[in-house]
Amino acid sequence: MRHALILAAGRGERMRPLTDHTPKPLLECRGQPLIVHHIEKLVAAGVRDIVINTSYLAEQFPAILGDGSRWGARLQFSYEGDVPLETGGGMLKALPLLGNEPFIVVSADIVSGIDYAALPHEPDGVAHLVMVPNPDFHPGGDFALAHGALHGDDAPAGAERLTFGNVGVYRQALVEGEAAGRFKLLPMYQRAMAQGKLRGEKWSGFWRNVGTPAQLEEVRGAAVV
Repeated sequence: MRHALILAAGRGERMRPLTDHTPKPLLECRGQPLIVHHIEKLVAAGVRDIVINTSYLAEQFPAILGDGSRWGARLQFSYEGDVPLETGGGMLKALPLLGNEPFIVVSADIVSGIDYAALPHEPDGVAHLVMVPNPDFHPGGDFALAHGALHGDDAPAGAERLTFGNVGVYRQALVEGEAAGRFKLLPMYQRAMAQGKLRGEKWSGFWRNVGTPAQLEEVRGAAVV
């Protein structure tokens, strides 16, 4: 895969006051912005065209990250305006920059040991999501995984309820028929699950959501970044 989208448009309210003047993806973690860890991992996986969606303090991203040449990549920025378009609307707006083949999507505010190079280049369905064991802050999980397929409430016996780790591989078909605007991806996931077209895998290694100052401090001191 040559293309990826890093979701970086959120306001980061729970991270205040750190985000009063700095977007959460640009907060420092082990000597560099959080988002740079994703850029480096994507380049190591062979991705060369990376789109970053922006909204809050959007001007800081190109000013700090430049054009991506220092990492051997090409960065493009998909500005969503003063109000972020949510995960679905943001992905739809960025589609013209993401080519015609499947692409990786990762949220800028997670840190993990997930190997982006190991993700499927051709997902069996419209999307392939990396699922993680349910963290304390989300004990009920998001979807159930059984034999590589993701399910909602109609999950078969023995399916394991897990949390979406905010890393996945997508085909444009997931959102390309939607109307432009602000919307979440959840209804698209639910539609794909009903059609048997949402696939997934479980990652049991290091994974952390970085949503609060305390979580950021934990990641800064973690053994795996």
